[in-house]
Amino acid sequence: MIRRIIYVLIAALLLTSCGAKKRRTTHRKGAPVISNSENTNTNRSGDTKEDSGLYPMPDDTGRFERFPISDTQDYIETFAEIAQYEMRAYGIPASITLAQGILESGSGRGELTLKTNNHFGIKCHTGWQGEFDFHDDDAKGECFRKYNHPMYSFRDHSIFLSTRSRYAFLFNLKRDDYKRWAHGLRQAGYATDRKYPQKLIALIERYDLHKYDEAVVENGLSTVREPRQYEVFTHEVRKGDTLYGISKRYDISVDELRRLNNLKDNMISIGQMLNIRVAQ
Repeated sequence: MIRRIIYVLIAALLLTSCGAKKRRTTHRKGAPVISNSENTNTNRSGDTKEDSGLYPMPDDTGRFERFPISDTQDYIETFAEIAQYEMRAYGIPASITLAQGILESGSGRGELTLKTNNHFGIKCHTGWQGEFDFHDDDAKGECFRKYNHPMYSFRDHSIFLSTRSRYAFLFNLKRDDYKRWAHGLRQAGYATDRKYPQKLIALIERYDLHKYDEAVVENGLSTVREPRQYEVFTHEVRKGDTLYGISKRYDISVDELRRLNNLKDNMISIGQMLNIRVAQ
């Protein structure tokens, strides 16, 4: 009888230990960690995917995030989703965004990108007050924008193209016409390479990047841009304000702010009233 009780106790202990094994989870090394919870899915401005249509930016920790990419296919799989979100929000074909990223960043493995997270070769330009680094390009030691996370580079690329007047004509093209967009970028002066359009088109067709445009259009995005409605208001300059800070607050470029307010430089003063125009 005692022996039978001992056998029962041993069996119970074995069953308990089998059920206590921990479940393993895996995560792609270097991939952005973004929660799918409706309550926590936010970008830097506090908007959610559902109510803003913008891709949720990861929190800026103040640290430079290294983002290892193994090859071009890995690059596409990593950034295709944000490219599609940017297409919905800003009207830039996802195929163009991905092709430019692949070309300008060397599929995320180029020297400039590895030290700056700059995936589009965007230089500092007048009004840039973020971090920067120097890199030899058309000239020696040129100033390039630097970001703590590559997703910030994708958002800045969208803002850069959509708020500068020299690129305005591109947004009158059909949103899935990647060939005219490729030629238009060269015409507007985005790159000095005469073969820039052909290189973008070759990448798009080699990797079937146009399928990402088609998916966005099939989900309801009109291929032709409708007339934009604008909200016009004023902002009173307060202590601590800078033109760059105001531009980020209202998602408008520094150049556009200067143009709207006839400013010759970036100097502003407390109490000054600035005209703001924001697309609705």
